[in-house]
Amino acid sequence: MSFSPLDILYQDEYLVAINKPSGLLVHRTALARGERFFAMQLLRDQIGCHVYPVHRLDRPTSGILIFALSSAMARRLSDGFAERAVQKTYHAVVRGYLPDEGCVDYPLKEELDDIADALADQDKEAQSAVTDFVTLERVELPFAVSKKHATSRFSLVELSPKTGRKHQIRRHMAHLRHPIIGDTNHGDGRQNKFFREQFDSHRLLLAATGMEFAHPVTGERVSLSCPMPEEFRRPFDWSPDLLET
Repeated sequence: MSFSPLDILYQDEYLVAINKPSGLLVHRTALARGERFFAMQLLRDQIGCHVYPVHRLDRPTSGILIFALSSAMARRLSDGFAERAVQKTYHAVVRGYLPDEGCVDYPLKEELDDIADALADQDKEAQSAVTDFVTLERVELPFAVSKKHATSRFSLVELSPKTGRKHQIRRHMAHLRHPIIGDTNHGDGRQNKFFREQFDSHRLLLAATGMEFAHPVTGERVSLSCPMPEEFRRPFDWSPDLLET
């Protein structure tokens, strides 16, 4: 896999924000020793200076990712994320019809990796986790993906996590029995296969599309956005005319 030059959404003398492609790791990790490309490395080479990660964005998730241009600024920005002073917006496609809006208030136990978290506390209690959501669009398609139903339903959702637990949005949607399409860990394999075959969608349909925070130096409000990936619209733009004859 190769990557084109990164899409830079914002840059000043203190920080830079990119639209991270799905499938790109943020930085090197013991869990991906064979990987050649990382957002940190690609951005450093693209802008000609070192960058420092401020927050996480899962490898399969695309969207807004912020880096600081110094270690001191990275600490200040990271504090803002830890103190929940950053407003984040995501979009996702999920299985089934979600309610018009809602709030998932469901504590999550920390997900640990066998290698990276080998020394972590395995018995840590579940931590508070809250996600608001609004359903933007629904569609019912004439495909029997599940043996129980003659049709299949999906929702396009806007989500606002109020906490920052690992895989929070993916786990909260799975908790509601509305997993995100393309989620290989918490999702529905039959639905994922259907999207690969019907819509040529080979990724997690989750994207970080909005972020607002106070600039750590100027105090001015920074509002970042990036477009929802076009793959997300495919099931909602489908029509019977597209059926193969």
